Amino acid sequence: MRKKNTLAKRQLDVIEDLFAGELDEHAVLEKHNVNARLYSKWQADDVFIEQFEKRIVAAHRQSAAMIASYAPVAAAKLVQLTQSEKQETARKACLDIIAMQTSGVTPPKPQPPEPDTSDQPQQLTQKTAAKILAILAEEGQASCSGTET
Repeated sequence: MRKKNTLAKRQLDVIEDLFAGELDEHAVLEKHNVNARLYSKWQADDVFIEQFEKRIVAAHRQSAAMIASYAPVAAAKLVQLTQSEKQETARKACLDIIAMQTSGVTPPKPQPPEPDTSDQPQQLTQKTAAKILAILAEEGQASCSGTET
């Protein structure tokens, strides 16, 4: 018999394999020789569910950290795309930049500026911002007059 707030090794192994992403649920249960009835019983166990939900939260946190770490790279690429020869590509990049600014995504605490290095993403300069606005204005005029550029 297990202690009240702990899981059996087999339960922990099943949870681990479910989150490893290598096998689907049926294959994981088969691997650990767990039938549907036993798995259903585990799913009614508060301790099992608590551990399972902790793993879900941890997975979401890990993916959010990964996305956040690539955000500066994505922003720099969008700024580069505003200089594209293709008007539609430049226009979409401008709209995506504006959407990023209005999405409400702000860091929890402002960090002091770091020294500029070649590996860091570029800041949006006045010149680039003016180009973005000019492209958007041009697109707006074209759509109002019924012509396309």
